[in-house]
Amino acid sequence: MTHSSEETLYKYNADLAPVKASQKTWTAYNFLTVWMGMVHNIISYEVAGGLILLGMSAWEAIFTIIVGNLILLVPMLLNGYQGTRLRVPFPVLIRSSFGVKGAVIPVILRAVVGIGWFSVQTYFIATIFNSLLALLWHGWTHVGGSFNFLGMNLTGWITFMLSWFLNVLILRHGMNSIKRFEAWAGPLVLILALGLIIWSVRVSHGFGPLFHQGAHFPKGQNLSTVFVPALTGVISSWATLVLNIGDFTRFSETQRAQIVGQSLGLPGTAIVFSFMSIMITSGSLVAFGHAIWNPITLLTHFHNIVILALGGFALVIATISVNVSANIVSPAYDITNLFPRHLNFVSAGIVAATLAIFLMPWKLMQNPTTLFTFLGAIGGLLGPVAGVMIADFWLIHHRRIHVMALYQRDGAYSYWHGFNLRALAALGLGVSTSAIGYFNTSLHWLYAYSWFIGLGLALVVYWVLSRIWPGEAPELSSTNEMVNAALSNE
Repeated sequence: MTHSSEETLYKYNADLAPVKASQKTWTAYNFLTVWMGMVHNIISYEVAGGLILLGMSAWEAIFTIIVGNLILLVPMLLNGYQGTRLRVPFPVLIRSSFGVKGAVIPVILRAVVGIGWFSVQTYFIATIFNSLLALLWHGWTHVGGSFNFLGMNLTGWITFMLSWFLNVLILRHGMNSIKRFEAWAGPLVLILALGLIIWSVRVSHGFGPLFHQGAHFPKGQNLSTVFVPALTGVISSWATLVLNIGDFTRFSETQRAQIVGQSLGLPGTAIVFSFMSIMITSGSLVAFGHAIWNPITLLTHFHNIVILALGGFALVIATISVNVSANIVSPAYDITNLFPRHLNFVSAGIVAATLAIFLMPWKLMQNPTTLFTFLGAIGGLLGPVAGVMIADFWLIHHRRIHVMALYQRDGAYSYWHGFNLRALAALGLGVSTSAIGYFNTSLHWLYAYSWFIGLGLALVVYWVLSRIWPGEAPELSSTNEMVNAALSNE
C-alpha cells in the first residue's frame, strides 16, 4: 500500500492495518502461555475461595469454574476467529457492525475499562512490593517520614512508579515483546505454584480438609440460588477480553492455532489453577489452623527469606502478566484508533498507562466496593457489544467482510452518516435492560445477569432489525483475497 493511498483512508495507520502474512507468527503454544499469564494471578487464585465462602463445597466451586470458563470460551473463539480471518484489531473490526464512526462508542467503553483495571492492577503490584520490602527490611515503612503527595506516602510512590515502569517496559517493545514475555512468565508461575502444592500435600497427607468439607450455604440458600450469580462472577472477570481477543488472534499462524491454544489455555489453565489454589489453601488450614486465601498473606507465614523472595517474584510476574495482556493492549489499540495520525500502538499504550496514574487508584481502593461496582457496570455494557459483534460477523455478513471498506469514510460500512442505527438500537436495549435491574430492586436479577442477558438480547435484536431493515450489501470476493490484495504492495 503506497503512502498516498494511506492518506485517503479513514482512521488508518500501520498498527491499525491488517497484519502481513510475515507477522502471523503466534502458535498454539503462544496462546496457551498468554492465557497462562492472564489466569495465573491473585484474583483468579482467590475466585475459588470466594465461591467456597459463598457456601459451596470445593468440588461445587471447581464445577462452577469449569462451566463458567467453557461458556466463556465460546464467544472467545467466535470473536477470535474474526481476528485471525480479517487480521485487523478490535477498533477496526467493530466498524463493520457499528459503522466507521459509530464504532468509537464501544471503543471508548472498552478503553475506559482497560485503563481502569490497568490502574488498579498496577497499584496492586505496588502493594506486593511494599509488603515484601517491609518483611525483608523493617525500616522500609519509615522511609520518607511524613511525606505525602496526593494521598500517598513516599514508599507508596516509589513502588507504584516501579510497578508502572515495569509494565511500560514490556509494552514499549510492542506485541512481540508481550508474546515473548508470556512464553516464559505463564509457565514460571505455574512451576512455582507446584512447589506450594507439594508443600500442601505433605502437610495435609492428601488433598486436605477443604475437599472433604461439604457445602455450608446460609439459611434460605442452596446451590440453585447461588450457582448462576457465581457463574456470572466467574465469567465477568474476562468478559471484556471477549471483545478484543482479535487483537491477539490477528497474529495467529492459523485458525487451528488460536482455537487449540485458547481451548487449552482458557478453561484448562483456569481449572487447574483453581484446583491448585484450593489445595494450597487446604494445606494452610492444616498448617496454620485457618484457611488463607490471599497468597501474599500465606507467604508471610513461612518466615523464610528465600520463599518470600521467590514467591514475591512469582506474584509480581503473575500480576504484570495479566496487566499487560488483558488491560493495556486494548486501550493501546483503542487510543491509536482515535488519533491514528499522531499515535502508534506503543505511544498510545504509554498514554493509556499515564492516564491510569491520574485515576489515583490508591484513593479509589479506599472504597474498593464502589470501584469494582463502577468497573463491573461498565464491563456489563460490553455484553451487548459482544452480541452485536457475533451476530454481525456470523449471522448477517456470514464471515464475509470487505476489509478495505473498514477504512473508508463513505464505504460499505458508513451506514447512516457513519453510524449503524441497528447496532446502536441493540446496544441501547441491552444496556437499558441492565439499568432497569439496577434501579428496580424487584428486577435486580436483570442486572446480576446483565452480561448474559445483554449479549443474548443484543444478538437477537440486531439480527432481527438487520433482517427487516437490511442495509446495502456490497458484492464481496472472499475475505482472504481482499486482505491479500490490500497487502500486495506492502
